[in-house]
Amino acid sequence: MTNIQIFKDLHINDDLLLVGNVWNVQSAKVYEKLGYKALATSSSAVAHSLGYEDGEEMSFDIYFYIAERILKSANILLSVDLEGGYGNTSDQIVSNISRLAAIGAVGINIEDSVVVDGARKLLTKEELHEKFKPVISKLKADNIDIFINFRTDPFLLGIENPVDETLQRIRIFEELGVDGIFVPCITDENDIKTIVNSTETPINVMCMPDLPDFETLKNLGVKRISSGNFLNGYIYNHLEDAGREVLVKQSFSPIFM
Repeated sequence: MTNIQIFKDLHINDDLLLVGNVWNVQSAKVYEKLGYKALATSSSAVAHSLGYEDGEEMSFDIYFYIAERILKSANILLSVDLEGGYGNTSDQIVSNISRLAAIGAVGINIEDSVVVDGARKLLTKEELHEKFKPVISKLKADNIDIFINFRTDPFLLGIENPVDETLQRIRIFEELGVDGIFVPCITDENDIKTIVNSTETPINVMCMPDLPDFETLKNLGVKRISSGNFLNGYIYNHLEDAGREVLVKQSFSPIFM
């Protein structure tokens, strides 16, 4: 069985797939040691670690190098957060995905929103279909097998009637033939149940302060959970705290307590 098929099967098991979000080899090795079954890059965490803002400010070649180093250094399934595709044409996006598949990435995450002049906005349904139908068609024509997890952002952007908007977008994702649907920032149990019950496609949710516990999510039918950039932020907040304590105490003792 191929790694991609193993990854696909993890989305249809009875157990939840808890994905570890990573930004370098070091973070990937921590999750590997803990026994996680799969990883996904956080584009935001990777960008920030390299001095870029999120929103495709870093080049794809730089991002590709990070993904390649993770795949060469950790023996664990890896999906790559590809944001909007890192390309202005369908051929560019397909080329990027093909390169990732060639080095062993088992999946990608791609978004239905874009950053314009520093602000994120949803693609219209027409733009969404126009942009990604040729991408997915060409991937299939070129026999590029990779798990396509599509992120939809009505909840993340706090738009009016996010459930209705998400349901409409799910119809498009189903027509495109994606493998998974990611709904970040959804937390209400009734909303989650409505979204899950609207489709046969596995639903992915993200770590949030009010997100229900894993057992509840499993009972609601969620198949995949990720942490986004939150653990990266958690780690560096603690680094800041530790650095402050060293300054205050004029000693390294705080980091050994």
